[in-house]
Amino acid sequence: MNKCKGFLNVLMILLLVFILAACGQDAGKNVSGSNSGQVEKEIRIGLSVSDLSLERWQHDRDIFVKKAEELGSEVLVQSADGDEAKQLSQIQNMLSQGIDVLVIIPINSDSLTPVVDQAKAEGIPVLAYDRLINNSEVDAYVSFDNIRVGEMQAEYLVNKVPKGKYFLMGGSPTDNNAKMFREGQMNIIQPLVDKGDIEIVGDQWAKNWEANEALKIMENALTANKNQIDAVVASNDNTAGGAIQALSGQNLDGKVAVSGQDADITGVQRIAEGTQSMTVYKPIKTIAEMSAEVAVKLAKGESVQAESSVNNGKMDVPFIKLDPIMVGKENIVDTIIKDGFHSYDEIYKNVPENERPPRL
Repeated sequence: MNKCKGFLNVLMILLLVFILAACGQDAGKNVSGSNSGQVEKEIRIGLSVSDLSLERWQHDRDIFVKKAEELGSEVLVQSADGDEAKQLSQIQNMLSQGIDVLVIIPINSDSLTPVVDQAKAEGIPVLAYDRLINNSEVDAYVSFDNIRVGEMQAEYLVNKVPKGKYFLMGGSPTDNNAKMFREGQMNIIQPLVDKGDIEIVGDQWAKNWEANEALKIMENALTANKNQIDAVVASNDNTAGGAIQALSGQNLDGKVAVSGQDADITGVQRIAEGTQSMTVYKPIKTIAEMSAEVAVKLAKGESVQAESSVNNGKMDVPFIKLDPIMVGKENIVDTIIKDGFHSYDEIYKNVPENERPPRL
């Protein structure tokens, strides 16, 4: 009997030790964990990029991913290579891979309704990155003031060529931003057209922002106008490059004013060399990091602060608007180089030493 009693006492002691150990483990979890003892899971972001063959988007991707990882997130990146159907398919695939938020740089602002609707049905928030997505329920839009971008392009050219024959080289007709750039351009140019100072001798749009498309368009425009063109309002550096290639074929490069946008290295080099007049620098670090921060907030269900909104045909989308910067030969060093976007040696490698500005 005493043996049994002793055995029961041992069992009771062991049981008590086990219970205390288990409680200690639970207490440890409550101290070190978050959200009432549960470790916060890593956020998974799906980033759909329109075309990573363009230099601009390579910069965005790298900075976005770095910032998102610093915020404790994993990023699944896919490039649609300029193919609308491919982008739709890739996004559908992303939605099946357990992402917490979807970030889209669209090829066609009007073609993504099916996948955005699918994301919303699955409770996945959607962020439009730099290009608005139309006719869909989008949670937020981060971009630069794109109408102001167009105004800057036109303002620079008008100051350089206040009177003359202008050719309008639009971007991709499926990109909502291209239409906003044009709106801004015409805010400046139309009053001078009405006044009779400027004559618009052509207006065309380059499919997918392709330089080759711009080259063909510009060659035809020069032929049609017997080379009598004084300024080309090109909506980005890629289309500017195509236009300048056509101008070069007629020995007009550097003689015709040409605008641009994105501060691509080749565009900035052309400005330094004198064949392109200007570009609009949109600080990529600012938009990429801001977009990563917004994406993480959306994934966590947190509110996003936006000072303005833009209607996409279905709703007023919260618009986090950033400021672009006008860049010409005179301020490359104080803007693009100062920010570390491109290096001094890279930009001026083809410019004689005696024609280069002082380093910072």
